[in-house]
Amino acid sequence: MAILINETTRIIVQGFTGKIGTFHAQDMINYGSNVVGGVTPGKGGQTHLEKPVFNTVREAVEQAGAEASIVFVPPAFAADSIMEAADAGIKYCVSVTDGIPTQDMMKVKQYLRKFPIEERMVLTGPNCAGTISPGKAMLGIMPGHIYKEGVVGVVGRSGTLGYEAADQMKELGIGISTSVGIGGDPINGSSHRDIFEKFEQDDATKIILMIGEIGGDQEVEAGLYASKHMNKPIVAYIAGLTAPKGRRMGHAGAIISSSGESAAEKVAMLQDLGVTIAPTPSAMGETIAKVLAKM
Repeated sequence: MAILINETTRIIVQGFTGKIGTFHAQDMINYGSNVVGGVTPGKGGQTHLEKPVFNTVREAVEQAGAEASIVFVPPAFAADSIMEAADAGIKYCVSVTDGIPTQDMMKVKQYLRKFPIEERMVLTGPNCAGTISPGKAMLGIMPGHIYKEGVVGVVGRSGTLGYEAADQMKELGIGISTSVGIGGDPINGSSHRDIFEKFEQDDATKIILMIGEIGGDQEVEAGLYASKHMNKPIVAYIAGLTAPKGRRMGHAGAIISSSGESAAEKVAMLQDLGVTIAPTPSAMGETIAKVLAKM
């Protein structure tokens, strides 16, 4: 099993015929993902990468049975593309696009709430690397070859640190069930806690690695949820231990603005909640290995 995507998930690419969309669509096809087409308004009826092009997401859902989408649309238009996917009945959407205005994402969040929970599209991102279920499907921009199939569920705000964790674990012979990038923006579609819930229900996932950073309280919220509702062990790495207060560190959401948002405070809170902490980015793999050895 896996969460969010597997080998049968019917995937479309929004922004299919653009340079970036073309490159990553081909990479996903090469990996083995079930890409059934893409969307570029005005180019419907054409063929691209030997796949059909549709004018709208609704056409892709009705004609190709699309279930999941990935958004490679410029920031000014990305929010509309996400809402279009939700309206058309897409079940899972990844927004890779960086730089979507915060006000636009507020509109997206409000729009998604109009759907009943059981019908509401799951969104990860924006500003994320995507999702991969190794050996099954890739819906993102990650280097697929560094991911080994296994039992570790990974969720993180940083795509680069997610790659680092996957590579470390592969070197140690440890594999991943699904790796989910939730994005580094202040307002994102899914939180660590949201993904924790899905991993807890997944039989293939035995242990979870959370990759967090300074800013916000998502990591602590996830730790609180895990302490009350989860039986699977959690390992966490929190980036930004040396970041000064008030300094923005790369991601738009990575800025300390109040108590409990610094890396040191998050680490202390998570340890109190029973989460095992990887002390450095280079220790993520070995920390997972130590916890696995005790299971």
